[in-house]
Amino acid sequence: MLRQVADGVLVHESTFVQSNAVVVEGRAGVLLIDPGVTASELDCLVNDLADLGRTVVAGFSTHPHWDHVLWHAGFGEVPRYGTARCAAAIRDELSDPHAKTRIADHLIETEIAGQVPLDLLGLITGLPAGTTRVPWDGPKVRIIEHQAHAPGHAALLIEERGVLVAGDMLSDVLIPMLEHDTADPVGDYLGALRLLEDVAGDAGVVVPGHGSVGGPGRARARIELDRAYLDAVRNGRVPADPRIGPSAKPGWEWVSDVHEGQFQQLAR
Repeated sequence: MLRQVADGVLVHESTFVQSNAVVVEGRAGVLLIDPGVTASELDCLVNDLADLGRTVVAGFSTHPHWDHVLWHAGFGEVPRYGTARCAAAIRDELSDPHAKTRIADHLIETEIAGQVPLDLLGLITGLPAGTTRVPWDGPKVRIIEHQAHAPGHAALLIEERGVLVAGDMLSDVLIPMLEHDTADPVGDYLGALRLLEDVAGDAGVVVPGHGSVGGPGRARARIELDRAYLDAVRNGRVPADPRIGPSAKPGWEWVSDVHEGQFQQLAR
């Protein structure tokens, strides 16, 4: 079900790892950012938009991971944007004819096995390198591209609404998840946090790709929490982070395993 988080901005939260789809209302229709995960949730979003009398005029994927590049025929054949690097990354992945099979196999052990529609996965139009705004007829949406977590990852600042859509960053339940196929994954992440900090003061609402929507001041607080985590792991210390260990939110204990894997990889 859609929930309004700011004037003209609504969020649909998935039951699967609290994935957030974001709807931004424009003059002719809506911009749909990172739509939901399972077929039933996508159906629900299609119906919710129909009930509101809204049509989708454009989509945007914050980064090329499978759960952020899904789509539903009911949204229509409209431009689905991403950064040039995001589009190139998913295009390269899908050039392997077995890519969708691997994704489906990856999901076999999860509660959403067989429920994710992959037929329209990854059909992303890359915006020209250096594009700073989403091209659509609605509120100005600034693109903040960086290289943390995934190639061509972008946060979006809906300037007139004071909403920062953070992609897979600034979560209250997920630690920074590093892109290890780079020369300096921690440095890349810290650089991304600096870019987000530059706009955090303009955001009264922060929407992470996974986790709870945050109100005033939460973007800066989550940036500081992520910085503290990265500083600890880079220097070989165990982080005092509420998202891992005994204080982790029930159902999110697996995040500690992600941390252990990252900690060991950085140590090597």
